[in-house]
Amino acid sequence: MAASVSSCPSLPISHRQPAPNLPFQRQPPTGERWLSNAALTNALRRRPRRVVASVATTGRPALASVTGDVDRGSQLAETSGRSGDGQLAARWREIHGASNWEGLLDPLDAALRAELIRYGEFAQATYDSFDYDRFSPYCGSCRFPPRTFFRDVGLAGAGYEVSRYLYATCNDLKLPNFTHRKHKSAAADDKLWSESGTFIGYVAVSTDEQTARIGRRDVAVAWRGTITRLEWVADLTASQRRLSDMGVPCPDPDVKVELGFAELYTGKDVDCRFCRYSAREQALAEVRKLVELYHGRGEEVSVTVTGHSLGSALAMLSAFDVAETGANATPGGGEAPVCVFSFAGPRVGNLRFRERFERELGVRALRVVDVHDSVPKVPGAFFNEAAFPEGVLRAVDGLGGGVYTHLGVPLALDHEASPFLKKTMDISCYHNLEAHLHLLDGFRGTGEGFELRGRDPALVNKSADFLRDDHMVPPVWYQAENKGMVRTEDGMGAAAAAQGHRRTPGGH
Repeated sequence: MAASVSSCPSLPISHRQPAPNLPFQRQPPTGERWLSNAALTNALRRRPRRVVASVATTGRPALASVTGDVDRGSQLAETSGRSGDGQLAARWREIHGASNWEGLLDPLDAALRAELIRYGEFAQATYDSFDYDRFSPYCGSCRFPPRTFFRDVGLAGAGYEVSRYLYATCNDLKLPNFTHRKHKSAAADDKLWSESGTFIGYVAVSTDEQTARIGRRDVAVAWRGTITRLEWVADLTASQRRLSDMGVPCPDPDVKVELGFAELYTGKDVDCRFCRYSAREQALAEVRKLVELYHGRGEEVSVTVTGHSLGSALAMLSAFDVAETGANATPGGGEAPVCVFSFAGPRVGNLRFRERFERELGVRALRVVDVHDSVPKVPGAFFNEAAFPEGVLRAVDGLGGGVYTHLGVPLALDHEASPFLKKTMDISCYHNLEAHLHLLDGFRGTGEGFELRGRDPALVNKSADFLRDDHMVPPVWYQAENKGMVRTEDGMGAAAAAQGHRRTPGGH
């Protein structure tokens, strides 16, 4: 049975105000002396860098820093060599998987690490911007407009601009999307933006400045993981279906994928303004437009798809589809390379899906997983690449036995190697995306210890309770100021702020 665990279940966030600049240290009682964010950050930068081996070989290391609010995009660029030294511009095809990352994973290449964190943060941004507030008429949409999206989610230095939001639906069963029905105001003109659709991701493109740094114009597609009820239904629908039967023009009828993932990817609702076209159609149209635009200007172009959990499955389907339909084709007959950076993703399809994905279409995929996470072990809990040799799987697959196999190259990490994380039986922590990014930041190589390179470990507790308690970082701390409550001109608090504030989802 396929299962997906949301990275951030029921985040207490709202659409009503941009995400605040949250200080990552606790404020002491009145009268105590404390450093400002800037002063604390400068003081910490002057400290010698700590290197720790693992929980098993060390005592209880103190948290090296819980810094003030930082521009994470700019900080990572400064500390990882992602910009300024020209390394990525010269090596981008290698980092993008041209040689299947041979020799880059153990020890982990610094430029590859920075790129993985970059695209992981793009996936995390789909959670951080999602409006889960059932009292909002825009529940299920993106809280921020496209033009300021990266700034509003704390990635002002990302060097990308959103070109399109993606919306999905999977409502053949006519179920409500959330545990509670979306709030509907008493005002006659205050209608829900959509009963069945949700913000599922976005397409972004690198800016001119970033393009010069990374060596090509990059079209990035980010997919969100499980949050809504319909998405849980998609996760749990583990039966297989021919991909060609789902509207994807695959010439091989033996290529099969998990039905729930495919239905969410291809589903549409003609009565919904945002889901009149499927997430598939939205993504393909935008990628094709951008590839043609920038190739037409004589630029090198890449297509990079990313996602976490359910978003990883959608990323695999999307990358396959881009290559299969030629959405990455150039006017001169060439093709923009397509790559997937996946985080904590489940299996998606059968052996023929993998063979066509990797060998025939030439799509590259790098899967970042925590070895303790159960989600990458489903679907196909019995017939999978880890349990049986390929010959046996092929025979079972021919009999319709529900074979599933992973795609691409795995990068296996172990959260027990981080001395910042506590032991817990909460399996959602093992699946948490911020925890994966923390492990990427500290992983050097097998047996080489754990050394943070600048990413704030406090981010792990953004939507989880995974940091050790002695680090004094509260669990699930990410939320809009006052949970979106605002004071109106008459001095009264407006719970939903909907009567005096109008917007359309995502600023559209």
